[in-house]
Amino acid sequence: MSANSKASPHVNGGGFDPKGVLSPSRALTPAVTRVNERIVNAGFWPKLRRAAARIPFAADALSVWYCARDSETPTAAKAMIMAALAYFILPVDAVPDFLPAIGYTDDAAVIAAVLAIVTRNLKPWHKAAAKAALERLAGEG
Repeated sequence: MSANSKASPHVNGGGFDPKGVLSPSRALTPAVTRVNERIVNAGFWPKLRRAAARIPFAADALSVWYCARDSETPTAAKAMIMAALAYFILPVDAVPDFLPAIGYTDDAAVIAAVLAIVTRNLKPWHKAAAKAALERLAGEG
């Protein structure tokens, strides 16, 4: 499949369209969920390693990441989490991440929104695993 071909008739208007992939109206579409999951699997940890020290919502992003990996988390919640994390990872952003002080505000808002949506699915162990992972990342730096 070429970069400009459609993965499915439900994904992208033509070629890769991050705004279409992240569209809330299509976030639960299986094909879009798969695209978001691939983006998150490839980019979450590298992005987190680069940005963890600069973003106050790193623990929240990690908590929802662990929630998405939990087999007990409902599919719809996982899809919303993957959409939010894909938004965090992708360089195409409402507010570019490289802008000092405000670069991650939109990402923080998206993570806060998904937290509000999936809060009943977050378990204490998701938060504990996130805290431990942040401590490990801090030790690496």
